[in-house]
Amino acid sequence: MPCRGNSAWQNVLLKRSDLTEVDERRIKALEYFQKRIGYVFNDESILNTALTHSSYVKCENKSAVHNERLEFLGDAVLELCVSEKLFNENPQMNEGTMTRIRSLAVYEDALFRVAKRMDVGSVLLISNGEERTGGREKPSILSDAVEAVIGAIYVDGGYSAAKKFILGFANLSIQEAMSMVSTKDYKTMLQEHMQKLHLGDLTYVLVDESGPEHKKMFTMAVVSNGETIGTGSGGSKQEAGKAAAHDALLKMNVLKD
Repeated sequence: MPCRGNSAWQNVLLKRSDLTEVDERRIKALEYFQKRIGYVFNDESILNTALTHSSYVKCENKSAVHNERLEFLGDAVLELCVSEKLFNENPQMNEGTMTRIRSLAVYEDALFRVAKRMDVGSVLLISNGEERTGGREKPSILSDAVEAVIGAIYVDGGYSAAKKFILGFANLSIQEAMSMVSTKDYKTMLQEHMQKLHLGDLTYVLVDESGPEHKKMFTMAVVSNGETIGTGSGGSKQEAGKAAAHDALLKMNVLKD
């Protein structure tokens, strides 16, 4: 969709004495957002960057800075915090189980629910085109923004502040993940992992069928973006598909042997 400019917030907020009406409204919006998330920034411009989508920079204000670097940092801090909690509180839990729980606790849908509770969409800077296509409600945009906010808190206040913020919303997600992990099959785990990292759709393809009718053996491949990412065999297509998903999760280091 073509970019169409409009009056834009400045990404680095002006001194209070030099504010325009637009800047005042933006500062008010950020102040309300900080109250909702329970953290007050020393430097509000970092938060403003965290809430600036790349479409806004491309289409509305090319001098602004988008949130993708903060998102990258926030994703790492989020995984560290959840990993630390699982490690410290579950001394008997093995690495594979902790990995599965962490993956479920921090994937896109979980972060999207957090974003909705915090009303992140209302304070996002996005392009007019993205606005018209429902960008303020898109799970990928909102979950990425939550990660960017985590990154911003880490930069502004350090790991302790980021950890406090994360555990304020992640405890419930971790508990849900722990209760779900025993019932999740490998195909579901792989689907959720692919969605979290925006790695594309999955297709399961029958690549071999052998043995007598009463004792068939099936081999399935799981394919993403035209590439086979895992293979597996079983006595039914369903079991072979699960084995293929398990193979893919091992190769992607989501699970360990």
